[in-house]
Amino acid sequence: MHAHAYAAQSGATPLAPFSFERRDPGPNDVAIDILFCGVCHSDLHTARGEWQGVMFPSVPGHEIIGRVSAVGAQVSKFKEGDLVGVGCMVDSCQHCDPCKRGLEQYCEVGMTGTYNGPEQGTGANTYGGYSDKITVRQEFVLRLPDGLDPAAAAPLLCAGITTYSPLRHWNAGPGKKVGVVGLGGLGHMAVKLAHAMGAEVTLFTTSPGKEDDARRLGASHVVLSRDPEAMAAQARTFDLIINTVAVPMDLDPYIAALALDGTMVLVGAPPEAHKSPSVFPLLMARRSIAGSGIGGIPETQEMLDFCAAHGVVSDIEIIPMQDIEAAYARMLKSDVKYRFVIDMQSLKDEAARAA
Repeated sequence: MHAHAYAAQSGATPLAPFSFERRDPGPNDVAIDILFCGVCHSDLHTARGEWQGVMFPSVPGHEIIGRVSAVGAQVSKFKEGDLVGVGCMVDSCQHCDPCKRGLEQYCEVGMTGTYNGPEQGTGANTYGGYSDKITVRQEFVLRLPDGLDPAAAAPLLCAGITTYSPLRHWNAGPGKKVGVVGLGGLGHMAVKLAHAMGAEVTLFTTSPGKEDDARRLGASHVVLSRDPEAMAAQARTFDLIINTVAVPMDLDPYIAALALDGTMVLVGAPPEAHKSPSVFPLLMARRSIAGSGIGGIPETQEMLDFCAAHGVVSDIEIIPMQDIEAAYARMLKSDVKYRFVIDMQSLKDEAARAA
């Protein structure tokens, strides 16, 4: 299938129109016409070649919502016309213990990313959702529940599941106090989801101007993390802290804010290491620091169903494909509330004009 996309040819070149061939759907495949694709910081890091192992040309995008255009003969879960999603993975070995447990993101062979591969078996590059169509094996396609706005649901496939998974794993819910560090694409979803789960939510932010937004999204309290007294007042408070910040920072004030047996989960991925935390605060209250990576396919479907039941979607700004470089520049300045989503009709119209 001939596909139109935007791709980076190197880390130093802007994204530009790019055509390539998608595989025709095999017996177990689902072909999808892409309607919307969210814009993640991972897209920017990859397109700029800031992470090791980037394969160019690179077509980013792993927050995909589209409509099924064709299915293979052995596909039983989906039919032509269904609204579906594709997240950060399009394949895994399917045989290791994590895969058998529905934790494909932790595949011991290595999961296949929706973009920048490597493809199972061949090692070939994969191309993501900044395109008009994609072909994915049915096990990695997600059903979009009724009632979710397709555009606003797109970021749930990365920002949503990245925060939902640790909230579920560490049992956020009624009677639990949850802190969220940072109010960006990930942080605003963590606040919404923790609130929907019934937890008491506190936002930690360096920006005084974000208090009203944090409360609108579901936070009961807002703490300015640059204020030492405000931070000291949080000592031994939180059962769980979700740290979404992707820059190196001092973790000790947040460790001190954990209650007995509390856990801080790191979901932001800074380019350099955090300052090494002090050991005694961990010892004195049996506190933990953990990490969490996206979520498996069953949990991602659970997350979508939960969001539909509770009316949770991302706060988005819709852009045309042609504005992606401007969107990247604004992301670097945190000038978006809280996720860009590309309307892929703009790409299809451009391709039609060029034909």
